[in-house]
Amino acid sequence: MSHEFDPLYIAYLIYFNRDRDYFECHEVLEELWLEKDREPVYKGLLQVAVGLFHFRNGTVNSIYNKRLGAIKMLKSSLRKLTAASHSKLGIDMQRLIADVRDYIARLERYEREPFDFYPIEIDITDPLLRKEVQAASKKLSPHMPLRIGYERGPKAKELPTD
Repeated sequence: MSHEFDPLYIAYLIYFNRDRDYFECHEVLEELWLEKDREPVYKGLLQVAVGLFHFRNGTVNSIYNKRLGAIKMLKSSLRKLTAASHSKLGIDMQRLIADVRDYIARLERYEREPFDFYPIEIDITDPLLRKEVQAASKKLSPHMPLRIGYERGPKAKELPTD
């Protein structure tokens, strides 16, 4: 079967919509972004997942306010998604952009109006993409358990903590 859509993009959509595994979304789309010469639209999609990861898994403390990290990532994603040509991605980009804008607005009011994390759904509009996502989702198992915490990398672990 010939694929019109890159398997990494298909995996991203499965992890994003089916599994809500935003860490894996980052992993697969970063690989595609690098393969596509750092095309901004892929970075924007990657940043939507990272922003949701920050908010869902974050805490707000004096060391790092992950709500602010989520806002920063989501705003950065908007700049890339609104400026990019995305007619060949097979998704409702305008709806995604609107959903991200709404999320940012709610996060900016979070201290006055707290809310629980909720996912964003990426609406697949292209019938071929929808078919490829459905077929691939039967073969692509979810990563269980989901990575929901933060881990310092090996280089950071070598740094002195005092």
